[in-house]
Amino acid sequence: MENLSTLQLVAVSIIPVLFAITLHEVAHGWVAMRLGDPTAKMLGRLTLNPIRHIDPIGTVLLPLIFIITLGFAIGYAKPVPITEANLRNPRRDMAWVALAGPASNLLMAILWMVIGSLGFTILNSGWEGARFLIYSGAIGALVNILLMVLNLLPIPPLDGSRVVSSFLPGPMAWRYNQLEPYGLFIVMALIFTGVWGKVFMPVIGAIYSLLASVIGFTY
Repeated sequence: MENLSTLQLVAVSIIPVLFAITLHEVAHGWVAMRLGDPTAKMLGRLTLNPIRHIDPIGTVLLPLIFIITLGFAIGYAKPVPITEANLRNPRRDMAWVALAGPASNLLMAILWMVIGSLGFTILNSGWEGARFLIYSGAIGALVNILLMVLNLLPIPPLDGSRVVSSFLPGPMAWRYNQLEPYGLFIVMALIFTGVWGKVFMPVIGAIYSLLASVIGFTY
């Protein structure tokens, strides 16, 4: 992406980022509904309309800051409301609800790589506009893999913490979840101290390379 200006990078990132965080939240709500909790559906959050999921800071400001400063986007949407008591087996089902978000990101990463591969096919036919599909495909795959790995970290309130919490005894789970107000600061510390780049970016790169080799996406 080094040959793209900041404006071009933002342009090809908008759609992948919006879909990544929107479908992530919809997946949570959809699985919750299947497991007995219709809260998200009743509040109109089971929709692909990104406007219903936009958080001014997490969906707009934070991704722009990261794109400009670090060259990739991290963001979040308004969490889909889940009424845990409505779930048929609350402790077990919350783990499935939590895992639905990262699973949706994995599926979207695969889809964006397919779109990128299609872009190469169209580019070979002579249409230069297909480069937009290639860049969007590459960014869409990277952003979704990044969000999948990030959300699987066992840091409250990330999805990985919901899975861990479901296996802990009640009192221990309660104390563990008290870290939630500090979760964003912990993640930011991982990023700006370089731990994220040294430990987790190689994992993201390995997953990207594995999927790209299977799909045949050469970017």
